[in-house]
Amino acid sequence: MSARTKKRGAVGYMISSVAELYKVHPQTLRLYERHGLIKPSRSEGNTRLYTQSDIERLEIVLNLARDMGVNLAGIEIILNMRERMNHMQEQMEQFLHLLQQELAHGVSSERSNPPRGAIVPVKPPEAVSKPKGRKS
Repeated sequence: MSARTKKRGAVGYMISSVAELYKVHPQTLRLYERHGLIKPSRSEGNTRLYTQSDIERLEIVLNLARDMGVNLAGIEIILNMRERMNHMQEQMEQFLHLLQQELAHGVSSERSNPPRGAIVPVKPPEAVSKPKGRKS
């Protein structure tokens, strides 16, 4: 496969190489681009360059189209939903991380500074010992 280097230093594959590799006509790749299903970058000479992430997305598009018979509108909906789900997953992971930090901080500060002036007085937890003479 022939490869070109983009401005950012990542390797990009030309449309002819990608078309040959995946046994699709270059016009099909251009059609997918017009529909927004793939978004290859461009070189300084305006040549389409497909990065590894573009190729991975193309594989999903081809799988949906060839193997599952999904039309272009359906593929667009599925890809948009995947992106939204990935974004929500990232947000949930950030939220959980923040929550864990807050809980860790709250537990340590609560032990050192019990709340004052609460409606219901809060007592620090006491250690419970087993009564002597009993076996568990």
